[in-house]
Amino acid sequence: MQWIAKLFGSRDEEALPLYNEVIVRARQPHWYEAGGVPDTIDGRFDMVATVLSFVLLRLEGDPVAAGPSAKLTERFVDDMDGQLREIGIGDIVVGKHIGKMMSMLGGRLGAFRDATTPAELDAALVRNLYRGAAPDAAALAHARDSLLALRESLAATPTGALLAGQLP
Repeated sequence: MQWIAKLFGSRDEEALPLYNEVIVRARQPHWYEAGGVPDTIDGRFDMVATVLSFVLLRLEGDPVAAGPSAKLTERFVDDMDGQLREIGIGDIVVGKHIGKMMSMLGGRLGAFRDATTPAELDAALVRNLYRGAAPDAAALAHARDSLLALRESLAATPTGALLAGQLP
């Protein structure tokens, strides 16, 4: 049966519940209102990539999650490809944009992995979420504290629950 899905291009849906929940979390108004993330195409991408990064970092140390984590990243690529096409980016340059987005996701993973103190996370957020333009102190504190709470709740959630799309 699996060969039929491959033959006709059917997507593996394993990562869809978790990816959908990442999108729901990244679209929460508090990021844009209290957190000062720009409510633009770039700002929304940055927020999706940030929440996704925290989820991927939670999954990366768990051998059970290696395959699903890769599928979650593939789902992100598929979604970004579709979003680019929807806003009118043509076939010729979509790949270049996707490559840049994947590089940005990789940069976030490294920056957030290395941010072990609130001050380090603040610096990583200014570079990666706010693209170098620091918001006011209250907005930065809101984003940092919300992401630290997300990190803690992800750590306390069983892998199976996360993979089923049950983000805390």
